[in-house]
Amino acid sequence: MSQGRGRGPWMRGGPWMRGGPPWAGPSGKRPPWWPEGEPWPPPRPPWMRHRGRFVRRLALMLTGVFILVAGMITLGVWLAAAALGVVQVAGPVRLIAVGDLVEGATRIQSGDYGFRVVERGPPELRSVAHAFNAMSERLQATENQRRSFLADVTHELRTPLAIIRGQAEGISDGLYPGDAPHLTPILEAAHTMERLVDDLRTLALSETGSLNLALERIDVAALVVESLASFRPQAEARQIVLRQEMLGDLPSALADPVRIRSVLGNLLANAIAHTPAGGSVQVRAQRSGDYLTVTVSDSGEGIPADLLPSIFERFVRGPGSNGSGLGLAIARDLVQVHGGAITAESQPGAGTTIRFTLPLEPLEQPH
Repeated sequence: MSQGRGRGPWMRGGPWMRGGPPWAGPSGKRPPWWPEGEPWPPPRPPWMRHRGRFVRRLALMLTGVFILVAGMITLGVWLAAAALGVVQVAGPVRLIAVGDLVEGATRIQSGDYGFRVVERGPPELRSVAHAFNAMSERLQATENQRRSFLADVTHELRTPLAIIRGQAEGISDGLYPGDAPHLTPILEAAHTMERLVDDLRTLALSETGSLNLALERIDVAALVVESLASFRPQAEARQIVLRQEMLGDLPSALADPVRIRSVLGNLLANAIAHTPAGGSVQVRAQRSGDYLTVTVSDSGEGIPADLLPSIFERFVRGPGSNGSGLGLAIARDLVQVHGGAITAESQPGAGTTIRFTLPLEPLEQPH
């Protein structure tokens, strides 16, 4: 051990005391009261030999504790400020306006889907805020569609119900006789409601993926001929000519005949309804690679350009249409569940062409 390191003045042999502790007196001699047999001067205690090292370690430990406590206090204040939205966190924690998110979740839970989080901060935080806002927008769009759907269904049901009630009350009160002319409107209104309920059921099954298909090999040419034959009296009554065209040797398609007949019948009914007297409706079938394409064209009034992009949506109806607006939406869903596609082309005053495809082989087994 080096001399004088970590030692007090009397241990270092200062000028005022050499060889003994301060109470030994100026001479440093053994005092009279010192016990016999004890060495003089007394040796330094062990803790005195390491006093300097102890003091340094104690100071280092206290400094570390102070830094740790100060850091914890600073972190607590910083996190509290971030939670309250006072500061914007852009460090390792990557939090985003926690207060805004809590408020947004609360408002969305209460039905306020118009709330949006302010998109600010670094790219990661902006992406989180953008995702939150996209979720709010989807919820708002879904809610708007739900309300619109309920309003449209209510409107569609109200008309036939009014007819049934009016005619029935008239017959019950004796205003109308219970004959065929007065019972026919009741039956027609009941059929309208039945078709609407069936359409809604088909849409619901399609949306939930529960629309089961009875797939089999079908002769599309024969199906076209049968469909045209069923609509021929209706077309002749409106002085509309029905034509068919089969291009090449058509292979059989894998499809549900009942569903495809419904699609084709829907397209034919629309074409006949919107074609003036003296016009024509043509059905064409041909092979297009791995698909079979069926095209229904008419020489009717056409579809307005602003309405064309949305004709396959629910309850969308053209000018003067008396239908429910569900026919083309159902046709789209039925074609898509088969693995095909449906498109429409039209020019006002020049007619409309609707084309759908069916796979010749199953691309994916429908569930």
